[in-house]
Amino acid sequence: MDSMTALTLTKKSHACVRLEKDGRTLVLDPGMFSEADAALGADAILVTHEHPDHFGENRLRAALEAAPGTEIWTLRSVAEKLSAAFPGRVHTVGHGDAFTAAGFDVQVHGELHAVIHPDLPRVTNVGFLVDGGRVFHPGDALTVPGRPVETLLAPVQAPWNKIAEVIDYVREVRPQRVYDIHDALLTDLARPIYDTHLGNLGGAEHGRLAPGASATL
Repeated sequence: MDSMTALTLTKKSHACVRLEKDGRTLVLDPGMFSEADAALGADAILVTHEHPDHFGENRLRAALEAAPGTEIWTLRSVAEKLSAAFPGRVHTVGHGDAFTAAGFDVQVHGELHAVIHPDLPRVTNVGFLVDGGRVFHPGDALTVPGRPVETLLAPVQAPWNKIAEVIDYVREVRPQRVYDIHDALLTDLARPIYDTHLGNLGGAEHGRLAPGASATL
């Protein structure tokens, strides 16, 4: 893993994070629950799937229009909504692909969104492993990348999961540390309960960042 260069992770609301290294910024999953400016100033943007809490189309269009050098890497269902308006700047990727975005090395893992209910069709979902495993963002799935992970961004609360599954997921990935994402629907009363279970049972250092707070990895 590339551990020589300092990497700053800034939590934005819900499933969005900003990664900064060498003066360049990579943003993942700026959706409708994230701040309106969550994607602005990004050199590159990654989107895991089409659901609006991860794919805020207006936010992405604003970021692309504000900075002609900004590019997006995402799956086909998202790319086809943006590629015509921004030719050459929206890249379609899928499981097994690898690319470099804004100086970050990225590998794509996973194919399907977690099951919400058997009656609902599963959309495509990909996870992004950044810089050889320094950070893994799984989107809306409990994808195990099969590679060492330093920092796992764990979706702690969603209509498709429960805390026991998240704990087992952390145990299977075996990261050095875990930070919560996908947490916008948690009340302040619930957060300490999730913190206790993940911290005591996950087997990894567990942390939670308030929106706007940062950690150096």
